[in-house]
This record gives sequence, structure tokens and C-alpha cells, in this order.
Amino acid sequence: MTKKKPRKAIRFSTVKLKLTRRQKKSLENYCKSRGTTPLKVIKKSIRPLLENYAGQVPVYHNPKVKQLDLFHEELAESRQLGERIMNRE
Repeated sequence: MTKKKPRKAIRFSTVKLKLTRRQKKSLENYCKSRGTTPLKVIKKSIRPLLENYAGQVPVYHNPKVKQLDLFHEELAESRQLGERIMNRE
């Protein structure tokens, strides 16, 4: 008979979250209507963030609203096409 390998201990981290009374009441009412717990709702909501970025840092590009797109060829071509269509009407 072979021995089973002991399970590796899972390490957990604690995260504290502050909610206002109104937010807590809203969360409790949501959970009551769905028949679940607040912890399950929160974990389900953030699951994609917890699982998808473990091995890499996501690239985040936030262009400024006032930034001009003069040098992007694709945008320039689509603008020219839009201008041609507007001039025909």
C-alpha cells in the first residue's frame, strides 16, 4: 500500500473592507433576496480580477480626453472616409 502525499497548506490573506451603513444594508438585502452570503457575493464579483492576473501585470492604457490622435494612421484613414461621406450628402 502506498502512502498518500500530504496536502499542501493553502495560505490565505485577510482583506478588510469598510462599508457605510447604507451599503451594508443594501448588500444584506441583495444577499437575502438571492439566498446567499455577503462573502460569496463579494468573492464572485471580484473572481475575474483574482484569477486572471496572478502571473502578469495587465497593461493599462488610459488616453487623456484632450489628447489628439493626429499621428495614428488608422484613425486618420477613418476620419478621411467619414469626411468623404459627409461631403457627398
